[in-house]
Amino acid sequence: MAATTAGDSPRISLPKDSELTPEIRSTLEALPPLNVFRMMARAPASFQPLVEFALSILLKSELAARDREIAVLRVAQATRAEYEWVQHVALAKRVGVRQEEIDRIAEPGPVTGLDAAGNLLCRVADEISRDVRLSDEALAQIIERYGERQASELILCCAYFNMLSRVLESCRVELEAEAVL
Repeated sequence: MAATTAGDSPRISLPKDSELTPEIRSTLEALPPLNVFRMMARAPASFQPLVEFALSILLKSELAARDREIAVLRVAQATRAEYEWVQHVALAKRVGVRQEEIDRIAEPGPVTGLDAAGNLLCRVADEISRDVRLSDEALAQIIERYGERQASELILCCAYFNMLSRVLESCRVELEAEAVL
């Protein structure tokens, strides 16, 4: 049942430690204390695979972290995912994305104010978020720029963060009271 209080919108509550298996509690203890991870634990059968997939994108991909974060921010903007946006602004800054670039990524409409790579990353994120299927032109451009492996990683990154934005927004996951990242 969705957790609500008088006058509040419905939401799916974050699970308490007492509701979690010892294995899930152990995994959560090893991760930053973010509500996104705790919400994933609400679906125990999917929790570990989702965490492993997230870590593969965030830590094991050959795609540069800066490029990844530009794409993630644009997915968050395109899907209106506030939680994802706020968390990844912090990560983007840590990997060298400047506030001026973040402001351009946040604008509605096609992004044209970044360098060629940044504009392309935003286009890819927009097309995957909005149209599902990447255009032939954009696909050819990312293969040319990044090669097939990193192009595939970029597509998986955008697809994963689209899925995650939909979970976060649909469950109504709130930002942490204090910044974690």
